[in-house]
Amino acid sequence: MSGQVWSTSALGGYMWSPNLSRKLRTALQPMVRFRQFCDAKEAFGLGIGATFNWNIYSDVQQAGAALVENQTMPETNFVITQNSLTITEYGNSVPFTKKLDDLSEQPVTEIIHKVLKNDARKVLDIAANVQFNASPVRVWASSTSSLTVNTNGTVSGTNSVLTSTLVKAVADYMAEQNIPAFDGVNYMAIFRPTPLRPFKNNLEGINQYTPEGWHVIMNGEKGRYEGIRFIEQTNVPVVAFPSGSTATDRGYFFGSDTVVEAFAIPEEIRGKIPTDYGRSRGIAWYAELGFGIAHTEVPGTRILVWDSQ
Repeated sequence: MSGQVWSTSALGGYMWSPNLSRKLRTALQPMVRFRQFCDAKEAFGLGIGATFNWNIYSDVQQAGAALVENQTMPETNFVITQNSLTITEYGNSVPFTKKLDDLSEQPVTEIIHKVLKNDARKVLDIAANVQFNASPVRVWASSTSSLTVNTNGTVSGTNSVLTSTLVKAVADYMAEQNIPAFDGVNYMAIFRPTPLRPFKNNLEGINQYTPEGWHVIMNGEKGRYEGIRFIEQTNVPVVAFPSGSTATDRGYFFGSDTVVEAFAIPEEIRGKIPTDYGRSRGIAWYAELGFGIAHTEVPGTRILVWDSQ
């Protein structure tokens, strides 16, 4: 039996169209929030195996210093560790009948493409978020002005609302820890709209929460304060905090080198090989990729999780 080709209308069949696949990946980019901050370089292509590894290089173990003329040059070394991630299959599909496609007044395949793009956006952004949340550094505030940092992956108290004073404290802590700025100048933060609202209200009166002409505006970006650019997201569901917490959801502050994305097959649109003599059809999105937090060492972690008990 000859193979079926989706692009041949008389046969139907399996579809793999580079143009459609590129359109899907391009269409997803304006929708994602966490994934846009993942680093995918050096992680391309088939044949890379199910596990993707990358090296982490420490600072030198002994700092340099001033030398006396006859002093022997000091020698030191640095430590190399490895992190890894597992490449996983992702996907979803919507089956439909030939009769529906033939008789529907609405564009069935166009609608299915749209809903599948929305699904892929959420699924892959949530997968990236899981790795952001793997950071061992959790920050919280017992009041609107007192920041606490836990570095063991747990939170030792109940969080408060995010204020401009706390944002300043976070910015100072990230600078003191020598966390590299995401764009060379600014750090980034991602929150849902509701927990960010009190902070934005506080800043409206002094007009400091406005963009200032950056070369690249990130998806969902709302503005900058104290060298931190703020992104709003709704792809990841609300994390319910205890009733004693005045903070309403988890958020993230981070610099560069956050999460690695490795993919063997980027997300693409696929068509089901028609069955039942062409009467049963379907469209799916599919990907083989994985996410892994780049740094879990302390100090050295690039992500601070705004969290609560």
